[in-house]
Amino acid sequence: MGLKLKNPIIAGSSGMTRTVGNIVEVEKNGGAAVVMKSLFEEQIRLDINRSLNQSSVDTPYGYAEALDYISNYSRENTVGEYLNTIREAKTRVSIPIIASINCTSPHEWITFARKVQEAGADALELNIFILPSDPRMNGEENKQIYLDIIQSVLKQITIPLAVKISYYFSDLAKFSLKLSWTGISGLVLFNRFFSPDIDIEHFKVTAANVLSTPEELSLSLRWVAILSDKVHCDIAASTGIHDGKGVIKQLLVGARAVQCVSALYNKGYGHIGTMLAELEEWMARHNYSKIDDFFGILSYKKAENPAPYERVQFMKHFAGIE
Repeated sequence: MGLKLKNPIIAGSSGMTRTVGNIVEVEKNGGAAVVMKSLFEEQIRLDINRSLNQSSVDTPYGYAEALDYISNYSRENTVGEYLNTIREAKTRVSIPIIASINCTSPHEWITFARKVQEAGADALELNIFILPSDPRMNGEENKQIYLDIIQSVLKQITIPLAVKISYYFSDLAKFSLKLSWTGISGLVLFNRFFSPDIDIEHFKVTAANVLSTPEELSLSLRWVAILSDKVHCDIAASTGIHDGKGVIKQLLVGARAVQCVSALYNKGYGHIGTMLAELEEWMARHNYSKIDDFFGILSYKKAENPAPYERVQFMKHFAGIE
């Protein structure tokens, strides 16, 4: 994305990156950059409405519970505090600060992107996920929302823009390429979203699988490998990266950086140093002096046999199992 990183490990958007103290810890323990905890689009719109003496803001879901959550969250995490965190963090650390906004529409919150840049953010990440659950909208209409958001934000800022997406596209390769044509500087594969579960004793919908596991690495690994030689922007890998081996694998298939969150929740900020030590030891053992020596050598395009990224490996793995 044009950012100078001392290594490929970025602390991803989460509670672990919410405060200036958190950001200082990331740098102290070797993190190359930090993605701040996301602001919600609804949170920004609510703040705008408050300044206009309006009491509420529509949510794209129409759920009163969603608005209540946003309203309560906003009292403790105001938009103004978010900008102040950027300003203070820029005086305390030298690593890039990437602001983050979780959004679903190209509405009035868009102008806030300029305030993020003015506060000193080095880049902005848009976490966009539109669940294709509305039977009145087709896939092309849903995808157009992504493009509208990106184009609107790009008119507001000059700092690099990354877009974090999910794998819920029937034409993921084609759409990722289209996104890379918009002028964004990076794609993040993939975002992690709320997964519902059911409490069968209390008859409530609850959250499941909040933190990722190392086994979830394979999904982003496959798509980073397939897309890294196709898109016209950098790719950062996200989800399932819990150790140095996960970092190495993503670099081998073409990720320019990785975002870690669950590993930091599980093992603390010091785990960044452990992952870096694993990376350095592996590079020394294979006589690599810099990441560019092995970057992308196992991507789909450059691998001697790209079949493992496609259906052939699936058939080979399960052959004879009935």
